[in-house]
Amino acid sequence: MKKQTLLLIALLIFQNVFSQFFKDKDGVTKYDGYFTFYYNVNEDKIYLEIEKLNAEFLYVRSLSEGIGSNDIGLDRGQLGNGVVVYFKRAGNKILLIQPNQKYRALTSNDDERKSVQEAFAKSVLHGFVIKEQNKGKYLVDATDFFIRDTHGVANRLEQKKQGSYSLDKSRSAINLERTKAFPKNVEFDVLLTFKGKPKSYTIRSVTPDASSITVHQHHSFVELPDKQYQTRIYDARSGSYPMSYLDYATPVNQSIVKRFIYRHRLEKKDPSATVSEAKDPIIYYLDRGAPEPVRSALMEGARWWNQAFEAIGYKDAFQVKLLPKGVDPLDVRYNVIQWVHRSTRGWSYGGSISDPRTGEIIKGHVSLGSLRIRQDFLIAQALQAPYTNNDTDDDVALQMALARIRQLAAHEVGHTIGFAHNFAASTNDRASVMDYPHPKLSLKDGKIDFSDAYGVGIGKWDKV
Repeated sequence: MKKQTLLLIALLIFQNVFSQFFKDKDGVTKYDGYFTFYYNVNEDKIYLEIEKLNAEFLYVRSLSEGIGSNDIGLDRGQLGNGVVVYFKRAGNKILLIQPNQKYRALTSNDDERKSVQEAFAKSVLHGFVIKEQNKGKYLVDATDFFIRDTHGVANRLEQKKQGSYSLDKSRSAINLERTKAFPKNVEFDVLLTFKGKPKSYTIRSVTPDASSITVHQHHSFVELPDKQYQTRIYDARSGSYPMSYLDYATPVNQSIVKRFIYRHRLEKKDPSATVSEAKDPIIYYLDRGAPEPVRSALMEGARWWNQAFEAIGYKDAFQVKLLPKGVDPLDVRYNVIQWVHRSTRGWSYGGSISDPRTGEIIKGHVSLGSLRIRQDFLIAQALQAPYTNNDTDDDVALQMALARIRQLAAHEVGHTIGFAHNFAASTNDRASVMDYPHPKLSLKDGKIDFSDAYGVGIGKWDKV
């Protein structure tokens, strides 16, 4: 009886908000979260409920399922831009507007701020026709906004001389399995099919039918962090990446260019303690698709970064765990180390989604190419030549390859937490994992010794 009553209440609430629009529509499911939205299975449409106008939030675009070619460069889990946006009503439409974050006036003077806002262009990303308005809420059809090539797949294929392609909406759809609602973010996933004429063997080699290329793109609406984050001024000697903007409210005798570093928010539980746990530790999650023994090596290498936080008085502030079952790697609540397959070996890379206003890192995301370890294994095998009867020591080769994977995991995670390359480290006693190290080998009794091929742990520079 209790369950039936709750169901009836939920049904009444659903009907009362936009009852006029949905009264003749069947197959509608409501999703409550940071934004409320509705999915109509009979139309394959997403209807978005907009309540707060002129309130900024973060919009993130990504590629959830890729093409699998390093040369083309459209990988599974590839992050797109994260931008600040807000909704604004204009007549019978709701506009999604991206303000210009490059030029600001950080002042309490409204007129001064307005003069800068009006001086530089903003971008209207989409216009939504209002379907119904009720009690300060607006209902819009957001399907066309989501089912579009926001990641620039067609442009990328053309730039890489793979052919001329365009989106075929008749073969595109909402991917409901990865479309979810949470209190501080909502996630939308779409299947997109591109039609065209292939011009290259490369695209033919990674698709069943190169005239019909299907990928998945992902959209996230995310609540921006609160204003308690403390920015940190960029210093070129730090090895960090800078984020910058121009502040026209700056006094004339100071630089108008403001530069800050990208970093995660981290605070001690006990600020007075020499060593303290963090209020909210930084946790990275490893892709469940990574097999053993690679999985353990990746987790071990990524965990090296906890040494840096120990050096500044934190206990267990940086952690690495296995991604829980059912969690989407593109869910912005999770920092992720993703295991990415391609048809040929390619780069691994680390990126992040940050708050464009401050540089606070919201989500770190590493993409590790799965074929790298196989190449390192073959290198270690080849170094054992000359050999006969295929009598190489495969365990030695595997251990060297795993040592390189540990270092690679630490290197790419380093990028996601805000650090640039340090190409002087290899010639300075392995001072940083942010270099591209070659294997360090020696001869013992006429045989190559692989035991010190790659360093263990982060370097001295990484702890400064």
